[in-house]
Amino acid sequence: MSRPSILVARAVFPETLDRLGQYFDVEANPDDTVWSKSQLIEKLQGKAGAFTAGSDRIDTDVLAACPQLKIVANMAVGFNNFDLDAMTAAGVLGTNAPDVLTETTADFGFALLMATARRVTESEHFLRAGKWTKWSYDMFAGAEVHGSTLGILGMGRIGQGIARRGAHGFGMNVIYHNRSQLSPDLEAACKARYVSKEELLKTADHLVLVLPYSASSHHAIGGAELALMKPTACLVNIARGGIVDDAALAVALRERRIAAAGLDVFEGEPTVYPDLLTVPNVVLTPHIASATVPTRRAMADLAADNLIGYLTQGKALTPLNPQVMAG
Repeated sequence: MSRPSILVARAVFPETLDRLGQYFDVEANPDDTVWSKSQLIEKLQGKAGAFTAGSDRIDTDVLAACPQLKIVANMAVGFNNFDLDAMTAAGVLGTNAPDVLTETTADFGFALLMATARRVTESEHFLRAGKWTKWSYDMFAGAEVHGSTLGILGMGRIGQGIARRGAHGFGMNVIYHNRSQLSPDLEAACKARYVSKEELLKTADHLVLVLPYSASSHHAIGGAELALMKPTACLVNIARGGIVDDAALAVALRERRIAAAGLDVFEGEPTVYPDLLTVPNVVLTPHIASATVPTRRAMADLAADNLIGYLTQGKALTPLNPQVMAG
């Protein structure tokens, strides 16, 4: 009996490929080429499963051209590269990799907040350029973190992790806005208070975005929202590109209508809106919030577990459209 064939669409740990190779005929991408849609369709011919990253768009065109496809496993917690309705209609299971990156991503979110508030990148550029010739009382004086007000937009697992770090580690006053209010027990664990989005924007000294991307959250932070923020406030986005209007943010930063921003995600990444590269008061990182070796291994393992479980036993650990399994 022939084994199912799968496509691993991006480079991944050799150990992950070896494990998948115990169950499947694997076509890998060791050069880590980012394929066009037509190339992805060509590679998916005859494949029952695919191991993907956020750059691999699975939409109606891909599904129609790949009728043998049964599962696509994302090595990410986000899945805005999936047209999930189309996948469900086509009987293709989608899975993601939640939970395993929660604490690592929350660590990074707080690191980015600290770097933004304390002007780490800006001051390093100054030093490297040989401009540091003397000490002065106001040299790169940034925003206070301890005891300040931390605002969180999106209060899932990662948001809660950031809230705990702020409240318990830095004595911050934590406020949040979410689609639904947390239970009293979770609010107490995070020492967090639910507020309206408008109050969040007006009150936060540091605003961290941790909400999922969807049509409804597109440009959730745009010109109008930035105008509500304090001129001393810092904005941090570790969620998804498109949640912030990058063009409006670049203007607000240049005009000092907010103090600074820290961005790990961007609209149209890996392309970055050019004006963000020219304003000094922004910390930029290339979508690395989950980037520790243990966490990336755990993400790869979970994606592999989903492929193996579904194609060998009809069950996946973290299905996004579980009705496909039921069908």
